[in-house]
Amino acid sequence: MTTALKSVRSLAPLLDRVLVQRIKAESRTAGGIFLPESSVKELNEAKVLAVGPGGFDREGKRMAMGVKEGDKVLIPQYGGSPVKVGEEEYHLFRDSEILAKINE
Repeated sequence: MTTALKSVRSLAPLLDRVLVQRIKAESRTAGGIFLPESSVKELNEAKVLAVGPGGFDREGKRMAMGVKEGDKVLIPQYGGSPVKVGEEEYHLFRDSEILAKINE
């Protein structure tokens, strides 16, 4: 299921959803050799673009999100809901589906 939108800014994730964009793999080696597109794999790293306010626990209290805008995260290879905006593709994941936060 993909949705075509005009602007990524028009997306506001709800509850515990996180909007991410996969980081593209380098198409050039450290030595400057260009790699063919077929040999470049999709990375499991992504940048967080927007986060929802958080889900609710059993008592009805809002739970804090594990990530914030601008964080670099590790996401599963498969899953999430793809969202297409123009030529760019983004994904919506639940906060609990994010595997790790990458500290740099």
